[in-house]
Amino acid sequence: MTTRLPWRPAASADPVPVLAAAQRVSDDLMDGLAGPRARHATHGLRRLFGVPGLGLTDLSGSLIWSGRPAADDVVVSALDEVLHSETPVSEPGLLALPLHVHEELSGVLLVAGGTNTVARQAAELVVHALERGRLEASAEQAAEAELRALRAEISPHFVYNALTVISSLVRSDPDRARDLMLDFAEYTRYSLARHGEYTMVAEEFRAIETYLALQRAVLGERLRVQVRVAPEVLAVAVPYLVLEPLVENAIRHGIEPRSEAGFIQVQGMAEGNDCVISVEDDGPGMDPARAAAILAGRGDGVGLANVDRRLRSVYGPWYGLTVETESGAGTRVVVRVPRFQPGVLP
Repeated sequence: MTTRLPWRPAASADPVPVLAAAQRVSDDLMDGLAGPRARHATHGLRRLFGVPGLGLTDLSGSLIWSGRPAADDVVVSALDEVLHSETPVSEPGLLALPLHVHEELSGVLLVAGGTNTVARQAAELVVHALERGRLEASAEQAAEAELRALRAEISPHFVYNALTVISSLVRSDPDRARDLMLDFAEYTRYSLARHGEYTMVAEEFRAIETYLALQRAVLGERLRVQVRVAPEVLAVAVPYLVLEPLVENAIRHGIEPRSEAGFIQVQGMAEGNDCVISVEDDGPGMDPARAAAILAGRGDGVGLANVDRRLRSVYGPWYGLTVETESGAGTRVVVRVPRFQPGVLP
């Protein structure tokens, strides 16, 4: 005789409601066993597996029950043994299973009135949901770490030079010194302050114009700049701090090493359903193989690789950065993102 698990439909039954219920349980456990939706997940899990009672607890011992709980002394005994041995425990009318997430004990599942097979299947579903939650949390933490890395890349040399120029103008041209100090304050606010995950192209262009004003004060006639952006892309949402690292990289590698004047052009335009932004300099350029290595994170252009990874993680592999360059022919970095992307809002 074949035994069918309560949560698995017969071949002729519609599997969609069961799969949808399992997905809801998984989503409710994304924040962990102590998350705000853990109780809802416990109720959904008991209904999904059709058991009289089901409980979940994290390592703090905060137990959530759904349905008919087992006797208190039985529960206490089972929990104590599982937490110490990290192995399944069977008590009269109760099964207790450890929940190992990435080989680390994270909690305990209690099933009252169910079979061993049902309890194991329920534990697997919970573990998979918790692992998924941790992976997504790790991805968010990695994105935040990359933003911190970009902020940390702000050149102390540039800050020192900008403040030196401003101080030199305090007596001779106080109005310009005041304007540059306001630019510097705006630059540091945008670059260092805590922001949301996304901003608009208009804000990114405003930030780079402030940065370029400071760089023109530092470099003088050595830096010529042209900035153009089409109105239809100003409201496009993009990840925060994606353009300033590209402009800073162009000045650092395309302008500063030279004694003669250099030119930087920044453009933003719409191409069909895409927003395309380019940062181009007429500097020494580089070998295309070196540019590919930098985008792969093997080189001194940490900011470029950082921005490229962030763009591709948000929009997919068809988007991100491309670098057009040759030795002696300057460098053009192109950012391509969709003009509209679900879930990407400033």
